[in-house]
Amino acid sequence: SAFQVQVILLPQIMRPDDANVAGNVHGGTILKMIEEAGAIISTRHCNSQNGERCVAALARVERTDFLSPMCIGEVAHVSAEITYTSKHSVEVQVNVLSENILTGAKKLTNKATLWYVPLSLKNVDKVLEVPPVVYSRQEQEEEGRKRYEAQKLERMETKWRNGDIVQPVLNPEPNTVSYSQSSLIHLVGPSDCTLHGFVHGGVTMKLMDEVAGIVAARHCKTNIVTASVDAINFHDKIRKGFVITISGRMTFTSNKSMEIEVLVDADPVVDSSQKRYRAASAFFTYVSLSQEGRSLPVPQLVPETEDEKKRFEEGKGRYLQMKAKRQGQAEPQP
Repeated sequence: SAFQVQVILLPQIMRPDDANVAGNVHGGTILKMIEEAGAIISTRHCNSQNGERCVAALARVERTDFLSPMCIGEVAHVSAEITYTSKHSVEVQVNVLSENILTGAKKLTNKATLWYVPLSLKNVDKVLEVPPVVYSRQEQEEEGRKRYEAQKLERMETKWRNGDIVQPVLNPEPNTVSYSQSSLIHLVGPSDCTLHGFVHGGVTMKLMDEVAGIVAARHCKTNIVTASVDAINFHDKIRKGFVITISGRMTFTSNKSMEIEVLVDADPVVDSSQKRYRAASAFFTYVSLSQEGRSLPVPQLVPETEDEKKRFEEGKGRYLQMKAKRQGQAEPQP
């Protein structure tokens, strides 16, 4: 049955290199752990029948909130289960608990939903069929199908939004988009890759979170933490030996949060026949914290160009939509 298929990663203690200067564990470190659990459970499931061998590749991560910060010295417990399968994809839900090993207190840090597709080990461009799972209740399959259709539609929409690039500006003014925008360039090595020689989704997400964190820190010059990540779509695979450029720019600020758009472009330097392409994109939301860990107001972003103003308005729309959704969930049901 689907709901007995579970993977629990070995508890991991959080070390100083997993965290920022204030001792809060990076969102990217947590995203990477989540993706490792998802990759294990979905690859195991897709190879559970005697057929062609495959590796499950990450296609999408749904919006995820970081519910409480994890700190150095705490232990992360990651558990994953398969909650739905379609003909060619697997939905995995992952929970992360943080445990204070001095007091024994446990807190839910994160809940995430990831979608994987099985790619043949012999031919990486061939998507294989997923063995079906057995549902304990019929509604589980129906609810899963609705989630599957919704994410499929959203993936198509974001694919067309992916044209623009982040251009550097000389001597930008503080609080402008250009002032905090940042890029990170990374050569993809063997330790970043799966058996296929393609980058693990978790590695990409960790780099995306690093860039978003630099943008947020440059903008408000305080301790910052990842509050949430909007859905991340992986449009195309990234091969070993490629150079990836991860660019981040601030799109919107509310009183206490910052939205940062992160774009990942892959440059096939080892293959002159292929052009540079957009591999992934996402919006990260950060908050600024005082030394005591209380949220601080953030400096307001000053959009200058028409494009920046348009992105600010779009970011505001997403922010208000999420706020309304949260208030709707918080209100007692009649």
